[in-house]
Amino acid sequence: MASGVGSSASLWTEVSRCGQNGDFTRALKAVNKILHENKDDVTALRCKIVCLIQNGGFKEALNVINTHTRSLTSDMIGFEKAYCEYRLNRVESALKTIEGIAEQTDKLKELYGQVLYRLERYSECETVYKDLIRNSQDEYEEERKTNLAAVLAAQSMWENSTPEDLGLTDSTYELCYNAACGLIGRGLLTQAMKKLQEAEELCRRSLSEDTDVTEEDIDAELAVIHSQMACVMQLQGRTEDALALYNQVVKLKPSDVGLLAVTANNIITINKDQNVFDSKKKVKLMNAEGVEYKLAKKQLQAIEFNKALLAMYTNQADQCRKLSSSLQAQNPSHPRPVLIQVAQLCREKQHSKALEQLQRFSEHHPESASGIKLTMAQLYLTQGLVFLFFFHAHTLTHTHTTRVSALVMMYTHEEDIDSAIDVFSQAIHYYQSEQPGSVTHLALVREAADFKLRYGRKKEALTDLEQLWKQNRKDVHTLAQLISAYSLVDQDKAKALSKHLPSPDTMSFNIDVDELENSHDATYIRKRATKVSGETLAKDQGQGDVKKKKKKKKGKMPKNYDPKSTPDPERWLPMRERSYYRGRKKGKKKEQVGRGTQGATSGAAAELDASKMASSPPTSPRPGSGTGSATNVVPPRQQKPAAPAAARKKPPQKKKKGGKGGW
Repeated sequence: MASGVGSSASLWTEVSRCGQNGDFTRALKAVNKILHENKDDVTALRCKIVCLIQNGGFKEALNVINTHTRSLTSDMIGFEKAYCEYRLNRVESALKTIEGIAEQTDKLKELYGQVLYRLERYSECETVYKDLIRNSQDEYEEERKTNLAAVLAAQSMWENSTPEDLGLTDSTYELCYNAACGLIGRGLLTQAMKKLQEAEELCRRSLSEDTDVTEEDIDAELAVIHSQMACVMQLQGRTEDALALYNQVVKLKPSDVGLLAVTANNIITINKDQNVFDSKKKVKLMNAEGVEYKLAKKQLQAIEFNKALLAMYTNQADQCRKLSSSLQAQNPSHPRPVLIQVAQLCREKQHSKALEQLQRFSEHHPESASGIKLTMAQLYLTQGLVFLFFFHAHTLTHTHTTRVSALVMMYTHEEDIDSAIDVFSQAIHYYQSEQPGSVTHLALVREAADFKLRYGRKKEALTDLEQLWKQNRKDVHTLAQLISAYSLVDQDKAKALSKHLPSPDTMSFNIDVDELENSHDATYIRKRATKVSGETLAKDQGQGDVKKKKKKKKGKMPKNYDPKSTPDPERWLPMRERSYYRGRKKGKKKEQVGRGTQGATSGAAAELDASKMASSPPTSPRPGSGTGSATNVVPPRQQKPAAPAAARKKPPQKKKKGGKGGW
């Protein structure tokens, strides 16, 4: 008995010592030995649960709690149970556990605030953190303020509300980052970019003070700030800068799957229907395990929308319909799934079916009718039904961007460009006074400038282009448009602005040739060169040097070549086309035609020609012979050919390819 008590005491000493040293694995072994002697020891059970939580065994800890409900009450172990449920992403169960605990301690309130934030109940979460900051004084006040700033930023971004100013100072880079997110939600992009740059500087300064932190650790910590900076650039229209920064974040391969998913999604939105091969690779990052627990509902929704659009762009009609139908089932009142389905139907030339679907949705969901009616108006215009287009354009509500788009389209169809420009001017004036520098304001200015340039109104586009260039001095495209417009009005101003253009040497186009060739739209793929070793390359280079030293051989000349005579300048022309050609002489072949039977030789014909015979004195005829003719001469009718035609030897003919087909 005494030995058992002694061993138990030594085990508890071991548990205490390991707990203070942070060695929870050895502490767990000691606790298990204690529980082997007494399985209902409440203190040992609680120690085991704490050791399992510290080692990341949340499921095992929850099993211990659920199997000992009689000895471990909710007031005794409620916080540990709720925390395990929260870490296992059972957020609803964690909320019920917390609400069932009578005594609300500070650590339980901290967990309660985290659970409410995950459930996107931001107003209640804000109240919890305000109460904690007001009624607690410890070393965790800075973390609570950071969490409160995150709640305010989420309200601004996901609920489109403007939270009250609580006077939180931007003393840390986390607080500064959350303040920037709040500014993004309110559309104040220029101020948000300044805050993000300030957060980056604070982060570098605070982490560089720690000697154990490497440069790679600093880059990993800055990844979320850089991704948000790229988001601001994208909203400002600086897509090239944003894409470069997004790719830089992806190359770092941060451990936060939520950050990677959002970054990949934003890259896909920049690519749109271009660079589809890269977008398909980025989808894998969006499908990583655990992404659904890291992002807000609206972020997950946007990712699913973009997956459906990518399926449409890659001509995966069935996949597009499947994804859009699933989205519509989850969000029946949201117009985007219907618009994606309609876009797919239009790609398949089923316009009437698309119009029926739009009409049906607008009748069941009148709150979303403005965007739907604009789409219907565009479809009517593509089908040539101008009257129905005008009708739907005029029935739109006074949502500025929607109405501007419809009215500009209508006036453009009527070729009333002045009225269309007036519509742009009124909309820009409204946003200039209400939301200056916002995303919508800058987008309208960009559209107005492009519209005026498209219809040759360069002088009128100057104001819009100057405003856009002041917002982003690095926008080379806008600067080029501005110089082109000023060249018609003020050439001195155009020359002055041209000094801001970058030189061709400093411009980098960031084109990956290999990736471009491997894309599914590539029509020509060059053959890849085989890898050459260093020795072979040196050998080839040496041979190349030798070959360069050799003299080139002179070409062979014809046998009758006379270097002193000038060559005929018309020697390249066919004979019939030369100036000195006189045609063939007639009667040239008469002497070659045989007068005997068919197949007779030309030698016999020559013998019959008396003009070619040598003149000699006539010989006296022999007795018994005819007079007036030579003794060896054979009359033409009695001549025989030298050899029959069939008996002549012919050169062997080459066998023609192609079988027995003949010609």
